[in-house]
This record gives sequence, C-alpha cells and structure tokens, in this order.
Amino acid sequence: MGRVYNFSAGPAVLPVEVLESIQNEMLDYNGTGMSIIEMSHRSKPFEDMLNETIQDLRDLMNIPDNYKVIFVQGGASQQFAAIPMNLMKNKKADYILTGEFSTKAYQEAKLFGDIKVLASSEDKQFSYIPDCSDLDVRDDADYVYICENNTIYGTKFKELPNTKGKVLVSDQSSCFLSEPIDVSKYGVIYAGVQKNVGPAGLVILIIREDLIRQDLDIVTPTMLKWHTQVKANSLYNTPNSFSIYVCGKVFKWLKSLGGLEAMKARNEEKANLLYSYLDSSKYIATAEKESRSIMNVTFKTGDKDLDALFVAEAAKQGLISIKGHRVVGGMRASIYNAMPKEGIEKLIEFMKEFEREHLK
Repeated sequence: MGRVYNFSAGPAVLPVEVLESIQNEMLDYNGTGMSIIEMSHRSKPFEDMLNETIQDLRDLMNIPDNYKVIFVQGGASQQFAAIPMNLMKNKKADYILTGEFSTKAYQEAKLFGDIKVLASSEDKQFSYIPDCSDLDVRDDADYVYICENNTIYGTKFKELPNTKGKVLVSDQSSCFLSEPIDVSKYGVIYAGVQKNVGPAGLVILIIREDLIRQDLDIVTPTMLKWHTQVKANSLYNTPNSFSIYVCGKVFKWLKSLGGLEAMKARNEEKANLLYSYLDSSKYIATAEKESRSIMNVTFKTGDKDLDALFVAEAAKQGLISIKGHRVVGGMRASIYNAMPKEGIEKLIEFMKEFEREHLK
C-alpha cells in the first residue's frame, strides 16, 4: 500500500517533504557521519539545531522578546499539574470547561488549590464554546485556563475569553501553528506536538518571563519547574532530541509555504470544503456552526452500525483513523496542517458515495 490519507487526531500526519528530509539525513546529519538520534545533546551540532529550531518558532509566531520557549518531555497532560505548581501564589485559578482535556486539567488543578469553573459547555455535550465575554473572574485568581481547540468535540475558541486582566493559560495542542495568533495576549501557551507539529512525547511551552519563578509556593519537582528548563535552554537532562529535530523540520516547512498566514488560508479552504458538503448532506455535524474547529471535523450518520461501516469502508479506500473518539462516537476527520487538500476531496468523494448507498 502507498501513502494513505491519515485523519488521526494524534499522533498525526506529517508533511511528506519533512519525512523525506528526515529519511535523507537518517544516516548522516549535516556531515557529522551519524544520525541526530545518535548524537550527544551536549554536542555543538545538536545545540545549533536546537537554537535554530527555537528561532524559527519565534519567527513564525512573532514571539515577543519577553517570552521564553522551552521543549519539555512528556505529554501535554503533564502540564495539567505543572501549570498550577508554577503559577499559583494565591492558590486560586479559574477554568473554562469545553471538553475532555480542559476537564482533566481542572480535576488535576484541584489537587493544588481552590479551582472555580467560570463557564462550561458540558450541558450540550461540549458541542459549543460558551460566551466568555463577561466572566465572573475572581480578583485573586492566579490565572484563567482554556483548552483552545477541542480535538474530541471539534470546537474552537473564535475569540479569547475576557480574563479581566488575569493571566491566560491556553492548551493549544490541536491548533498550534494552524494560524497566526497574538502571543502577547497569553501568559502561557503550551502544546503537545503530536497533533500538528511532530512525533509524540514532546511539549512546547511559550511563557512570559515574569511568570517564570525559581521559588515556588507549591513544592514542585525539579523537572516540573519551568525555571529549571528555561535556565538550561531545555537541556537540563537528555531531551527528546528526535522530536525537537522533527519540529524544526516542520517549522522550516511552514516558513517555506509562507508562514502562518498562508497556512491559515490553506486550512480554512480545506475546512470550508468539508463543512460545506456536510451541511448539504444527510450526515450530522456534531459541533455548533459558530464554534467549529478547522482542525477537527466531527460528524455522525445517526446510526451506530452505519458509523462503524463507514469507518471500515473508508479504511479500504485509504482514508485511515477516521473513527470518532469513544466519548462522542461517530467520525472525526482531523485535517491538520500536513493534510493535503486532495485528502479532503477524496474523503468527500467517499462520503457522497456512502450517502447515496446508505443514508436514505
């Protein structure tokens, strides 16, 4: 079988150009006579690669000088604990619940302080983003937390919440680098890279300098202190060297295509193509229109058996990993940066045929 169209929510599709570049360098990186995955993280070639990767990310996102970039091991879920540990002074934080991962982050944060739910869309199975224009943010809250794109439910914040001047922390795992953002509106941005940027096992954090403290109010393991990682330039211990290297390749690929403005246009074109068909079909789109993600498109047939048949038949056509998350069911097409428009066109072609045969 040749290359399939991989709609997995993560680990997810990577650009073919990036994979080919990695393949070409697997035995000899930059004339060193060895692979990057064999190389000491203390060596000059590795440190040069790391610093170039950080600079490329800063360029892509126009990251202000008063923000630090670090690469840390573990999934984004590890930051559910690290965030309150690093940010809490008053041991109070306000969370907005829009899905599975913001809820898990909220539950974890409750281990460390007084955590309030500011708003939630659980009443409609997280199918929408609640109005966050005038929230009852506490005066002594240390931060306000969101998961900006909800992979499982296919929703996305179109406007950031009004935090009333409090620090905004955003989990951007499934929308990271999909479009331009104003980094200065955030205190902390973090993302597991396995959805839109690279292999699993690495998290990128972008943190405003004044939030990086050495003396924390909560007893925090050395490895979970952001200060530890910032001071060591992400090299306190052996990093996830291969993932950092792949991320660097993806950053250069994004630059070569015109940066995040160009990527936004590409992503919106793909998403509009799929949503336009969905809205004219007999399929049921599960996210409310005003809250729809351009990264994760969720839908159902209305019949569980037909959903299962859809997934099985799609796989035969090279449309892989399109089964919805277990808590939602149905189907989910994750159409990240590296998913080509041709993949969307082939999916729609299959959906039309399936609709004609099975959705009367």
